[in-house]
Amino acid sequence: MMQQWFRDAKLGIFIHYGIYAVGDVSESWSFHNGAISYEDYMKQCEGFTASKLDMRSWAKLFKKAGAQYAVMTTKHHDGVALFDTKYSDLNVVKKTPAARDLVREYTQALQEEGLKVGLYYSLIDWSDPRYRSVYPEGKTKEESLDDIYGSPAGKDEEPEQWERFLEFNNNQLKELMTQYGTVDLLWFDGDWERSPKQWKMPEFREYLHTLNPNVVLNSRMQGYGDYQTPEQGIPIYGLDGEWEFCTTINDSWGYRPSDNEYKTPGQIVRMFCDCITLGGRMLLDIGPREDGTIDERQEYVLTELGNWIDDNKEAVYGTTKGLSYHQFLGGSTISADKQTLYLFVYDRPQEALCLKGIKTPIRRVSVLHTGEELKVTYTGSLPWSGIPGTAWIWAKDMELHSYATVLKVELEGEITYNLGHGEGWMMSEK
Repeated sequence: MMQQWFRDAKLGIFIHYGIYAVGDVSESWSFHNGAISYEDYMKQCEGFTASKLDMRSWAKLFKKAGAQYAVMTTKHHDGVALFDTKYSDLNVVKKTPAARDLVREYTQALQEEGLKVGLYYSLIDWSDPRYRSVYPEGKTKEESLDDIYGSPAGKDEEPEQWERFLEFNNNQLKELMTQYGTVDLLWFDGDWERSPKQWKMPEFREYLHTLNPNVVLNSRMQGYGDYQTPEQGIPIYGLDGEWEFCTTINDSWGYRPSDNEYKTPGQIVRMFCDCITLGGRMLLDIGPREDGTIDERQEYVLTELGNWIDDNKEAVYGTTKGLSYHQFLGGSTISADKQTLYLFVYDRPQEALCLKGIKTPIRRVSVLHTGEELKVTYTGSLPWSGIPGTAWIWAKDMELHSYATVLKVELEGEITYNLGHGEGWMMSEK
């Protein structure tokens, strides 16, 4: 059952932290795709220090950004665990100068700040020979000769090794779910290389609920998760059910000093508004440096997003999905009692803003961050037929907020709509 805290959440922070922050390469994919050798990739363990890491400062920053939860990589596809697991020596406690259980520090810091704890866990492990013991269902030996990390690559299958790998995943997840306090959300990745049958997904889901019946599970479980996770491309329409849009703050998930393509705070605010307009939430990613510090540009974006949310929190928290873009050419949300609309205005209007299809009369419109009241007029109203007409909000001279201005539209009762095509008459021949 979907937990209410997740239904209410608007913003989460994604953290891709691992040895890949050492050498300016992408996480796991860099060796998988041949940009770097596996051996050179793993040599990054020697430079992973976490020497300036302060998870409490991370948690305070996330809260300042307006987030309700965070999700950190406990193990990416490279198999390097950020926690002290007894089921593999490939972890930062044993293999890096950091020599610390980073998941423990992370979960404690989030819990102290009252943030919900999310853990990312890669189902696939390209470092584990047991993972490479079977072919993806439906793939032949001949089709998989080059798949040296995800299959036997031309060799015979070893089903018993695959069973041991599944047991390994279960054991590591039991560690994560039982040794770090309450884990509120599990964010899986890598399900695509095996079928639901191979993963034994129904049994896996049931197993996770024996560890915590209230844990929220993301969609990357071959159809057995609780919510959808569109990535990088903002959905055009709201998805059915609960969903979360995950995106990077520049072009990379993990820290890459060569990646300077940072999104502006204005872009991030706009993307965030799009998410909550469509009834979703944003999971905004950061990639800390190997020493645990956060790039100042990433911190700036989080801080500016948090400032905007704080100034307009009434339009964010406790609200529901907004109007269709056919009704208002901009984002919006609706208060829980359905008596107030919040309109997101991204640029200065040339004249008046147009609001269509709202039958409930408007009582008052004001600029949320200043309280300035704006004039509203109607055209095209046909009271006898229930056509509400078009509301025009005269906002040309209002004081703009940085990034996006929010208008508070107070109605005379609960919002009702006319979503038809207006009134039409048949022309008769003369």
